[in-house]
Amino acid sequence: MKEFRTSEYKPTRSGFGAALYELGQNNENIVAFGADLSGSLKMTEFMNAFPERFYQCGIAEANMISAAAGITIGGKIPFVGTFANFATGRVYDQIRQSVAYSNKNVKICASHAGLTLGEDGASHQIMEDLGLMKMLPNMTVINPADYNQTRAATLAVARMHGPVYLRFGRPKMPNFTPADQPFEVGKAVMMNPGKDLTILATGHLLYTALEAAEKLEEKGISAEVINIHTIKPLDEEAVLESVQKTGAVVTAEEHLRNGGLGDAIAQLLARKYPVPMEMVAVDDVFGESGKPNELLKKYKLDVPDIISATELVIDRKAHKSNNYLISSAS
Repeated sequence: MKEFRTSEYKPTRSGFGAALYELGQNNENIVAFGADLSGSLKMTEFMNAFPERFYQCGIAEANMISAAAGITIGGKIPFVGTFANFATGRVYDQIRQSVAYSNKNVKICASHAGLTLGEDGASHQIMEDLGLMKMLPNMTVINPADYNQTRAATLAVARMHGPVYLRFGRPKMPNFTPADQPFEVGKAVMMNPGKDLTILATGHLLYTALEAAEKLEEKGISAEVINIHTIKPLDEEAVLESVQKTGAVVTAEEHLRNGGLGDAIAQLLARKYPVPMEMVAVDDVFGESGKPNELLKKYKLDVPDIISATELVIDRKAHKSNNYLISSAS
């Protein structure tokens, strides 16, 4: 089992803020748009250093997206920041028409995603955003795991051309990936080699998946853990190579089961290599107000839930059940 434990906890949104400021120092074409939530997005350092390149749009997200699309025509690279709920659901038409359809070089940077938004409750805890964004042609969808990877992802998307949805969160989470690890869009990262099953995790649940793999190892189960930080384009080669070796897969994500990482993996495997599969994700329900860790436990996104899912797929693999290859973790 590779060492992954850390005592450092930092918000992923802070990784975005640090990278945005760094980009501003090195590229005068980098501009930023805020929707009255610049402090929450950690955009203040950029805003103070480069006031002529920061556009405060107020609570007018649709206008913000349209303005960002327009400014790309002059060669600027806009980073648009607001809460994930407002960055996707509220402005889906503008994203579809002005950004994705037009293939504009807009970076939609969304904080406070998923259940770990916490106390703000269901109205703000969007858990369908990855699905909304990955269905759009031309859109790249990225969901990094910690502060270091969010910083690296932000720097990386500035170098690529085209629409990007970059998702990160509110709370302090374990910061455990190497600070100097290069970020390659569309390339999964092997976190722990294994042979009995594959765990494909994204975002905040990657650390949880590694904790589960550690406990599984104590039970004599070798779990291969892969960081799927890019939901679209999906690293199909890495997924298939692992699953062909292990013969079983569990996905883990802080998102609805419909439309997220598990959905993308299920489609891939149904087409190319069906194996027993379980999805650790939120059922077809909205969230509620609560502490992030309490919500993850209640909505079955914790270590015991990943372990239960792995036991189900291993059992089906052992009994060679071809009648029920893909299911939902109960």
